[in-house]
Amino acid sequence: MPARTAAFWPMLVLPVGLLLVLFLPFFLSLGSQDPTDGEPDQASSRVYLLATATTGGTFYPVGVALATLTRQQLEPEHGLALAAISSAGSEENLRLMRTGEAPFAILQGLYGARAWSGDGLLNEQAAMSELRSVTALWPNVEHFLIRRSFVETGDLSDLQAVTGRRFSIGAAYSGTEGSNRHILESLDFAPDQDFNLVFQGYGASADAFQNQLIDGMNTPAGVPVGAVTRAMASGRGDAVLLSVTDEQLAAINDRYPGLWRFHDLPADSYPHQPEPVRTIAQANLLAVTADVPDEHVYRLLDVLYEHLGFLQAFHAATRSMSLDNALDGLPAPLHPGAYRFFRERGLSIPDHLRPPESEE
Repeated sequence: MPARTAAFWPMLVLPVGLLLVLFLPFFLSLGSQDPTDGEPDQASSRVYLLATATTGGTFYPVGVALATLTRQQLEPEHGLALAAISSAGSEENLRLMRTGEAPFAILQGLYGARAWSGDGLLNEQAAMSELRSVTALWPNVEHFLIRRSFVETGDLSDLQAVTGRRFSIGAAYSGTEGSNRHILESLDFAPDQDFNLVFQGYGASADAFQNQLIDGMNTPAGVPVGAVTRAMASGRGDAVLLSVTDEQLAAINDRYPGLWRFHDLPADSYPHQPEPVRTIAQANLLAVTADVPDEHVYRLLDVLYEHLGFLQAFHAATRSMSLDNALDGLPAPLHPGAYRFFRERGLSIPDHLRPPESEE
């Protein structure tokens, strides 16, 4: 991590509640500066919390990079910045957005879709009508991996051969567990009955596969995934990545059309992978609540895409980001500030992404 980033607010990994107590006076002071003293005026001055995930994943370092970018490019002139905080991931991020603690968050597309429609894991709550999309980030690529001895077709139907065996579905209550359950249930599996589920994170799953303690796993993340590399490198090709057929993708997308898209892994993306693999990916997205001023979201996107090279140098997962795919797989309408930004840059906005507030 560059020195300038490592020095950025070392308290960011503290619990959310303590962060709010420590920094609330500072946040409030930014909004009460005198516009005559040469500092940013009251209307534009604001530091927003950005909820990410655990410090060991991808959401957190990308969130820190984005926060650092705003500190460098927006705060000096406009008093506008993001402050990244760690969290338990997508589901907690939605809670933080609902309560107003964190107006911005990085989310898996599936969790954004569930919140917007009011079903899934969040069906005890009303649809999150205040949720808005800012931009797609990087694709969360599914890496279904099983032992070669169970492979017949090479696609997800081979999971049938792993039923009754130990399969890592992700850490308990994680976004990985939630998306894995959605995919498996869409393919007519009953995860708790059909598999001997193991609840482990990525690194632990790779270790378990190497040590013959599990026979399958799925690791959704940006390519390349270190845990997948480790698992694929073991046993001289004992691990095989499964592809996804047109019919399987249609079933997975039945509830949320267009959420997952095909994603091709070129040959040799991982050890002992001599042929390309067509898997699928859902978008990770930057989300915001509707009450954030349009101008703030617009300025954030302007800086993000003008300095996209900064993020791409900071973390490999963001190298697939571009204006061309900024709208791919978004599960909720755009924020008006984002709508204006993308329209000005010539993007065609699908009707389902038009902000409810838009009069056009």
